[in-house]
Amino acid sequence: MQSSVRSTPWFLWPFVMLWRFVTWILGLTGRLLAVILGLVLMIIGVVISLTIVGAILGVPLAILGFLLVLRGLF
Repeated sequence: MQSSVRSTPWFLWPFVMLWRFVTWILGLTGRLLAVILGLVLMIIGVVISLTIVGAILGVPLAILGFLLVLRGLF
């Protein structure tokens, strides 16, 4: 039975650490972008839903923005 965890040779550790740092930065940027986009969608949804006819589109848009903010935060 072969183990799925592999040890990294010592001379490759700088590259492994650099790769982990880059993926951390990209993950953080993606979360921040999701939160900002969610807030914008919530604001647009609330503004659109101020009219009765616009509520058909505005309420789902605000809900989508709220869910996007939740996904970005947690």
